[in-house]
Amino acid sequence: MFATKQAVASDFGCASASYEGAARLQRQMGDAMLATIAQPVPQGATVVDLGCGTGWYTRQLAQRFGAHTVGVDLAPGMLAYAKALGPETIQWLEADAERLPLADQSVDLIYSNLMIQWCHNPQGVLRECLRVLRPGGQLRVSTLLLGTLQELQQAWTLADPHQKHVNGFISAVDFAATTVEILPAAHWRSQMITLDYPTSMALMNELRQLGAGYKDIQRRKTATAPGRLKQMCQNYPQQPGGGIVASYHAGWLEWRKPLLTPLTCD
Repeated sequence: MFATKQAVASDFGCASASYEGAARLQRQMGDAMLATIAQPVPQGATVVDLGCGTGWYTRQLAQRFGAHTVGVDLAPGMLAYAKALGPETIQWLEADAERLPLADQSVDLIYSNLMIQWCHNPQGVLRECLRVLRPGGQLRVSTLLLGTLQELQQAWTLADPHQKHVNGFISAVDFAATTVEILPAAHWRSQMITLDYPTSMALMNELRQLGAGYKDIQRRKTATAPGRLKQMCQNYPQQPGGGIVASYHAGWLEWRKPLLTPLTCD
């Protein structure tokens, strides 16, 4: 079970200054999702970046669509960083994605890059998106799935078998089933992405710089013993030419809320 929402927000907030420099996966997945928004949003529309972090994509959305753009995040530290970089025209909102302080049918586009996997109740997030989207509104969500960081999980299991060190994620099958139940006719796809690192410690440092370290409520409160850390590094699969790879099971969701069917008289 993930740590409290406050602890998750604190982890990401503390990483605000280092996040953008370490966000290789976030860029790759976010760019792929941004490219799927083919049709322009209507004039005077409202666009929400849900889980906006440092506001990288909030700024891009505002520039691309010229709409009323809102960056929403649970972490005050991330929002403070985003606000310092973003134009004054962007609205920044500290809020829980499971309980959005937005009116019903008030948003034309929701863009959410690698946020929903950190939520206690992903189904609640999708229902909130359904509630606040206008008819015809678009939803784009990316997430991480079961199989992410499988090499790191294997290495830690061998080094420290009685303690978890890697976040667990929902399976692609379960997430797709949940999505279809809440958002009928949603389009769903997944892909395994691998990133190269010089060492397993470089991977660990990148996760720390992103605020994406292990978040279970039962995580060890003290630093991992150097001997276990060294053993994990030795157990991590090495590439023939040197270095390592880390696998990320990526998932993307695309959905458009159906237009209201006009009433007709018989």
